[in-house]
Amino acid sequence: MKMLSGKRLLYGGAALCMLGSLWAAPAEYSENELRLISQMTSQLLANSHYRRQPLDAKLSERLFDAYFDLLDPNRIYFSEADVAKFAPWRATLGDALRRGDNRFAFELYDLYRKRVGEFRAFAEKQLKTPFDFTKNDTFVPDRRKLPRAADRRALEELWYLKLKNDVLYFRLFDRAMAEAGEKEKTKEGRDAESEKARETAKKWEGRTPEEKVLRRLRDIGNDIAQKDRIDVLGLYLNALAQVYGPHSNYMPPKTDEDFDISMKLSLTGIGATLTSDDGYIKVVSLVPGGPAAKDGRLKVEDRIIAVAQENGESVDVIDMPVAKAVNYIRGPENTRVTLTVLPGEKGRNAVPVQMELVRARVELVDSEAQGEIKTVKRDGRPDLKIGVIDLPSFYMDFDAAFRGDRNFKSCSSDVKKILEKFKAEKVDAVVMDLRRNGGGSLPEAIRLTGLFIPTGPVVQVKDGANRVELESDNDPEQVYAGPLVVLTSKLSASAAEIFSAAVRDCDRALLVGDSRTFGKGTVLNVVPLERFLKFVGRDFEAGSASYETAMFFRPGGGSVQQLGIEPDIQIPSLTEEMEVGELFLDNHLPWDSIKPVERGAYVVDLAGKAAKLKAASDLRVAESPDFKALKHRSELLRKFRDRNEVSLNEETRWKEYQQEKAVQEEAERLYEEQSGVGKDSRKEDPVLDEAVEIAADFAELEKAPRAANP
Repeated sequence: MKMLSGKRLLYGGAALCMLGSLWAAPAEYSENELRLISQMTSQLLANSHYRRQPLDAKLSERLFDAYFDLLDPNRIYFSEADVAKFAPWRATLGDALRRGDNRFAFELYDLYRKRVGEFRAFAEKQLKTPFDFTKNDTFVPDRRKLPRAADRRALEELWYLKLKNDVLYFRLFDRAMAEAGEKEKTKEGRDAESEKARETAKKWEGRTPEEKVLRRLRDIGNDIAQKDRIDVLGLYLNALAQVYGPHSNYMPPKTDEDFDISMKLSLTGIGATLTSDDGYIKVVSLVPGGPAAKDGRLKVEDRIIAVAQENGESVDVIDMPVAKAVNYIRGPENTRVTLTVLPGEKGRNAVPVQMELVRARVELVDSEAQGEIKTVKRDGRPDLKIGVIDLPSFYMDFDAAFRGDRNFKSCSSDVKKILEKFKAEKVDAVVMDLRRNGGGSLPEAIRLTGLFIPTGPVVQVKDGANRVELESDNDPEQVYAGPLVVLTSKLSASAAEIFSAAVRDCDRALLVGDSRTFGKGTVLNVVPLERFLKFVGRDFEAGSASYETAMFFRPGGGSVQQLGIEPDIQIPSLTEEMEVGELFLDNHLPWDSIKPVERGAYVVDLAGKAAKLKAASDLRVAESPDFKALKHRSELLRKFRDRNEVSLNEETRWKEYQQEKAVQEEAERLYEEQSGVGKDSRKEDPVLDEAVEIAADFAELEKAPRAANP
């Protein structure tokens, strides 16, 4: 039985905030054990990954660069002179891996450890002299695409600007917090929770900006110094895996155990999926029904820079490994954690905000399919009932299914019950809302498709040997046969894309939403390395490897990989402005196509009807105050996001922040006024409302021929 993952959860360096068990590492791995781990991992990737990329000179060069970038993604510690020193390794790393030779991994890490120590010593000396924040220096925080510093002198010039920016950052943070505190004093009825948050903030504010920077460098240095050889080899082999594909990883035993915990959905924490991005801990997604999702303040693309436990001191997590940061964020149920966050929608110049969350267990019921019926009023025509199903994931109780329990929990069985209720209520059309659906079970994607078609193809799967397997719905039962609209976004991924493509390729549904879906169209395989040790008479914890082993293709022949799925009708949204998706992941597999398969066509002239429905939708969107306000917010998001270089003049930087804050607050005020947010308890969702309107138009189009020809 195959299983799909969603967007990067624990793949590619992201981690899920959860409560795991303790893991006891072996006292020390021998050189022979490390050699075996590197040989097994490299050969497994070379022979089994979809790319079938041998360990040749081409791969060696890519691994050489990838390991430099993994250790120093923002190009702060290594110079071009350092790269040149290691150049003799560039074309030989593949051969070295075959022999189990890991010297490059350890020697470069030793230099990395040394450089971090030198930067810390530089900072301790430099920060004794105050910076002049009246000068008009500038700094580029995101240096991933910039050339490395030429030599040590250029490195130290860069270090100076980085330190100045870091100190200024905390100075601005203190000013922003002081300003917020003054405003808070004028409010009445401050509750105990906000008082606790302020106490935590005071502990964070108690240090000078210089002290905060030095504390961060101390924590980073300690973490780097504490890594043992299996940890370092794990970094190197993960760099190798990422060269093959963005969802490929080597997981040392500790990470491997965390992965198992996440797949079992033992979630206790804030319910967020995190990754390391340019030194920041960035939010990739929120677990539906989790504390963060319910609270509403933490959003995808936000960056967490500090974490404080209840009644504890704040810990800076900038440049901290994501796995270690997660250990601070997760914790026992009903405990509080305060996050200091840079709002993603305000770009690189964002000034931090604080939010306190209560950790909780994320129950499956919070992620279940939910259904509701909306009534659409039509002037001079009968009202229409539109059934809306919110499906956050393709969930399935695999254990119960394997035990033979015919009533095992699954999204398809839950959606079937909702559809049967809709039929009893005589709905005119159905909207499947998959905007936050990151994937899940492939069998469930097939079963869900089967609820809307009699029988037919759902997805084609091609492996690295070009063998194609067709997965179909063979159950003749069709639970719902009426007008269907599928609402997607750039966050819709994997199984959500398979379902959407299947119902669209057989002209069964109309797709609406963002310009594309995520574009995650690969099958992942997770292989414990211990299974290979028996062939050499060994037995020890060796971790596991995950890798892309096959690619999904639509019934129509096109892949969902990289480009995602285009809608019939695009609806403006804030997720449209996010730089998320397979396109933005390094070394992603390219879009491809294979031969289409025969399939049914269930809606007559769907393309023609889509054109009419699009024209009506475009007119509504153009005249809608909700979408005018949303457009304004989207323009601001682009403006803040695209700004790269920042000023190191404090007053200039503060003025820019105040201007951005004022514009953002004005945009939010305009949005609230025009959308009605805050005027009643109903949560406004103009994108969903427009999808419902499209579904109503669709229903009327489908009724018209039947009325003319009963």
